[in-house]
Amino acid sequence: MVSQKTTTLPHRHDLEPAPTLAAKLGAEAIGTFILVFGGVGTALFAANFPDKSNTLGVGLLGVSLAFGLTVVAGAYAFGHISGGHFNPAVTIGMAVAGRFPAKDIPAYVIAQIAGAAAASSVLAAIATGGPEGFFAAARASGFASNGFGDHSPGGFGVGSALVIEFVLTAVFVLIILGVTEKRATPGFAALAIGFSLTLIHLISIPVTNTSVNPARSIATALWADGWAVGQLWVFVVAPIAGGIAAASLYRLVRRS
Repeated sequence: MVSQKTTTLPHRHDLEPAPTLAAKLGAEAIGTFILVFGGVGTALFAANFPDKSNTLGVGLLGVSLAFGLTVVAGAYAFGHISGGHFNPAVTIGMAVAGRFPAKDIPAYVIAQIAGAAAASSVLAAIATGGPEGFFAAARASGFASNGFGDHSPGGFGVGSALVIEFVLTAVFVLIILGVTEKRATPGFAALAIGFSLTLIHLISIPVTNTSVNPARSIATALWADGWAVGQLWVFVVAPIAGGIAAASLYRLVRRS
């Protein structure tokens, strides 16, 4: 009797070449564009629509959902190409955790900032076509930038801003590291990440208008009045520090 050897055909995606660095950078730029355009655009145009009485506006809940939904969409669309970071703090955290090549950090961060800046610039162009004084008012109010003190939605100081941005970015990166493990339930990572970002915005919009993403903060500061650039350091330093802390903690937990 002749034995038969079973041959397993490779899946279609196994036959495709791995994405090039250029493809990954393009995916990161587009994904970050979608994140900023969707989230910040909702904050600028829909949060208080049609006016401050907010009879139809989406408010804090709607803005929080917008940021979360854009991450879900971007992760499902581009995660298989670039990993779907869309955030310098996530990229750096993934590298510290040993899940991303450190040599590619600068290229990823540049792509993310470029995509975010392109999104805020398109939003600015749209705003200039709004009702008389809309663009000037949007700039004066910060163009949905992150801030503390007089520029915090709830009047919280710099210490509160540093703590909440550090802690919530750390939580965000911990969740990302956990749900993208090989042993995690497949297919649900993007949903978990998007829901967690929604929760993060619900917690911290009153404190800092929620960054947890230096690219998002840089993009809106470009179009805000000068105060946003002066406070930008908080929303670069705290999220990156939070991402590094989360990655270090995750590595420690996995070893124990």
